[in-house]
Amino acid sequence: MNDYCAAIDFGTNTARLLIAMRSSDGITPVRIEREIVRLGGGFTDDCGLSAEAYHRGLTCLHRFSKIIAGYDVKQVRATATSAVRDAVNGGEFVDQVLRETGIKLVVIDGDVEARLTLGGVLSGLDTVHETLVVLDVGGGSTEFTVSFHGSPVFIKSMPIGVVRLTEGFCSLAEMMDRVRSVLDQLENELSLAGISVSGDTEFIGTAGTATTIAAIKQEMVEYDYRKVNNFTVSREDIAEIFQRLSPLHPQERLAIKGVEKGREDLIIAGLVITSSVMDRFGFNRMKVSDFGLLEGLALSGNDSCC
Repeated sequence: MNDYCAAIDFGTNTARLLIAMRSSDGITPVRIEREIVRLGGGFTDDCGLSAEAYHRGLTCLHRFSKIIAGYDVKQVRATATSAVRDAVNGGEFVDQVLRETGIKLVVIDGDVEARLTLGGVLSGLDTVHETLVVLDVGGGSTEFTVSFHGSPVFIKSMPIGVVRLTEGFCSLAEMMDRVRSVLDQLENELSLAGISVSGDTEFIGTAGTATTIAAIKQEMVEYDYRKVNNFTVSREDIAEIFQRLSPLHPQERLAIKGVEKGREDLIIAGLVITSSVMDRFGFNRMKVSDFGLLEGLALSGNDSCC
């Protein structure tokens, strides 16, 4: 009998479902579903998740629930991140999801998110270096993790994400100023922790921004995670992509191969975050990981986290 497990990464912008078979060697993906829900769209401090985003989220999880029901799944691990944990109506949303779909969403903080993501990333790398920096650019927050021999030695969850930046700032200059300010704080905290990061450190990008960069560079019409995972892009590649996309209206960006519908307005913020981090620490290249929080959830045996 197959030992199926299911994992759901319910993010601020993208929701992903993984059905996988577990074995002593790890997990083998059986089915992967992804949907740009934009749960953080229209978010406000007073109201939390907007009515439209709330409905999109419920609809997506109803669909995921029906897919899971088609497999003999022993366990479902599902997490919600920045948008739900910051929303005044986040608890209400979690309760309604459980009542209507049977999916128990566990709201995790940035530290747990980064640890699970690191586990997922490490499981998919073709070469694991002694020291790694993993950048997980999300919709509401961005996690910066330094790993030594596979264990996190520094984690910073930064309040900059592609939805938050895109909807919160009117101009590119304002967006860049905000990122610069947050990176100043990051650099100070790294110094206080005695952590040294240089351009020689292996730099890994995971989540939608990084995978979109890889898809654009390869001019993908249909996304193929096997071609994206472990693909390397240079800082010059990223600069060229930014120069191509930034003058275009969001709708025009959809004509660029590799730009997925739902990311056309958000990719600029993602490029700003990624390139700013690379410039700050002198990274000349980024290895892209299609593996991340979703795979980390599936691999995790800690039920208290997920």
